[in-house]
Amino acid sequence: MEMDLAVLLRLLWTAGIVPFVLVSLPLPFDGLLHRLLMGIVARGKIKGFTGFTVSQRYFLHFYITAVVLTTCLLIATWFYAYAEMMPLSFEPWSSYSTNTGNTIGGSNTFSFNKLHSPTLSQKFKAWQTVFLLLLMEIQVLRRLHETMNVFHYSPSAKMHISTYFIGLFFYVMAPLSLASPCIIEVVNFLHSQIAEFSMKGRDKMPDLRIDPPELVKPLLSLGWCQWVGATIFFWGWLHQLRCHSILGSLRENGRADEYIIPYGDWFKYVSCPHYFAEIIIYAGILAASGGYDITLWLLFIFVVANLSFVAAETHKWYKQKFEEYPRSRQAIIPFVY
Repeated sequence: MEMDLAVLLRLLWTAGIVPFVLVSLPLPFDGLLHRLLMGIVARGKIKGFTGFTVSQRYFLHFYITAVVLTTCLLIATWFYAYAEMMPLSFEPWSSYSTNTGNTIGGSNTFSFNKLHSPTLSQKFKAWQTVFLLLLMEIQVLRRLHETMNVFHYSPSAKMHISTYFIGLFFYVMAPLSLASPCIIEVVNFLHSQIAEFSMKGRDKMPDLRIDPPELVKPLLSLGWCQWVGATIFFWGWLHQLRCHSILGSLRENGRADEYIIPYGDWFKYVSCPHYFAEIIIYAGILAASGGYDITLWLLFIFVVANLSFVAAETHKWYKQKFEEYPRSRQAIIPFVY
């Protein structure tokens, strides 16, 4: 079942990537494909769409969906890891059970009916998944805040309905992809706990006690890959925060339908530094995963393909709109593209 889920996620990500790959190739129908793709992903200033559109304020739906789903997956996976995958070390399981009888997973508190001791690899996989979901939570919470409090979308700002559904698709698929390495085990664990609760009732269930230091200690014991990935993640995260603040202030200081050339931070180098920062954010998540999961590689490729296409069109629009637009700026990657 876990393999079936991984295959499904990979097929869906691949389906999302293929149109962007095709449009970049010198095919006989690439002009038509480019126009079709523009009609789907165009939004805001690059109005290439026809047909049914929705307000860009609906971006809020993406981040509400992402926060709810990521939070649920994070809490469930963290609970599972804390109950079943402790300690994250080479110590034998028995020594931990003896010394932690007063915490969840210990012998005197919550009985989880372990049939066998998990391997170090299984423990690491579970805690790494918690780590990745925690990074995703930090990202989507900030995006939710920005959508509600930083960006001021004008009533005329629209996006194609297809863009809306692609956004929902991404923010459902991304958390599921990050949780996929152990999502089946987490679901089975929660199912067993609910079944035990239903049979025994609340009065016969042991007290749930959580030791906060032990709740985060395994995260601090992860490998160098996770911390290098987190460093890359926060580098992109902080720059995206600054770039979004700059874009939000432009709309705040100007008329609702007025476009202004942004300056500051990475806008010195590219037209869409917030997209470049997004790529760095997901590169950090990929690095923190160790880079072994093809599902996360496909997620990352989708982010790069989608944002590179939109950034190229945005860059073209800026150059056509403003005669004084800085010619040294690239579209999305400094000095390269």
